[in-house]
Amino acid sequence: MARSVQAGIVSFPAQELVIYGRSAHEAIAAEVDQRGLHRIFVTSTRSLTRIENGPLQRIVEALGPRYVGRFTAIGSHSPDHNIVAAAIAARQAGTELIVAIGGGSVIDATKAILMCLWEGIDTVDAFRTAHPMFDGTSTGKPGRERMFAVPTTLSAAEFTSSAAITNPDTGQKLAYRHRNAAPQVVVLDPGATLNTPLRLLLTTGVRAIDHAIEAFCSVSANPMSDAYALSAARLLSETLPAMKVDPENLTQRQLAQFGMWQGALSASMGAGTGASHAIGYALGASYGVPHGETSCVSLAPTLRWNAEVNGERQKLLAETMGYRDQPAWEVIRDLVCRLDAPITLGDVGIVASEIPRLAEHAFTYAPMRNNPRPIRSPDDVAEILALMDAGLC
Repeated sequence: MARSVQAGIVSFPAQELVIYGRSAHEAIAAEVDQRGLHRIFVTSTRSLTRIENGPLQRIVEALGPRYVGRFTAIGSHSPDHNIVAAAIAARQAGTELIVAIGGGSVIDATKAILMCLWEGIDTVDAFRTAHPMFDGTSTGKPGRERMFAVPTTLSAAEFTSSAAITNPDTGQKLAYRHRNAAPQVVVLDPGATLNTPLRLLLTTGVRAIDHAIEAFCSVSANPMSDAYALSAARLLSETLPAMKVDPENLTQRQLAQFGMWQGALSASMGAGTGASHAIGYALGASYGVPHGETSCVSLAPTLRWNAEVNGERQKLLAETMGYRDQPAWEVIRDLVCRLDAPITLGDVGIVASEIPRLAEHAFTYAPMRNNPRPIRSPDDVAEILALMDAGLC
């Protein structure tokens, strides 16, 4: 039977370079020199400021007199009040470029900081009011300021133009988007991940697999997204256990970075994500569960719930990860267990009585509408959450 012609649109962020295999501080300094930039602001987290000779300190030292300040109080899940405070500091420093050093929360926050700089936003209320301008329906007005990113986890925020920002007052995440908010330059330095706690690095690696698997299983999947997704799933399913056994192995860390990159590309090639990501947003924004750990508890049960509509694709996925005779949800479950990562709601501090409330929150997020098995109400979400609560290890 002839296959019908697919139609779709892929929107590319304004990203110029991805540099890999070089020390981050050397690569950043060289790019700043080449572009003739003189006022460089840095965003990061407090934990990185405490690491002697870590990636933050090495980059600041390499910038020399071009370094004009930093904001290192960005919290998990990118709270909007941190973003406005950082934007005020960056504006006062007269920054031309922001270098974001950290995981997904720092990099997403820096995208939103740029939007604040472009629009002159200096209050939380103004930032929240500006959301319709940067929600994907309008391009907004870009300014001269841009970002370079040095990721220290495997969350892959550096490869998108979308920022998931939390409103702490409502416990809700909102997506702010602008193609110029994507990092202009990304530096993938496996050495920059050496100070990241191993549990954090491995769980964000599961998040990267989540990007790839939900893209592959999407009803909007296409040959381009499939190619990236399958390669990402294979690479990450091999490298994450290897990293746990040999944490100092930079080759495995670099391969995981390539897998993370491919996973992000698969989700951005017109495929998108589904219920696992929507549940993850609710777990993060409403309950403070770290990014990577949300995927550790949500991906396998989501695959299991979806298997009745895409079982054949899930078989191909399992085979790609080296398991011909196991369902994909079991492959992911076993991988998460091998990494000693959380696998149930209880493992991330959520009791069964919270399932109805969590289901209501998760149902509101847009990826639910892209799930391969239609989710028609919070009751369907609760079925997935019940699988999460059951304890699959």
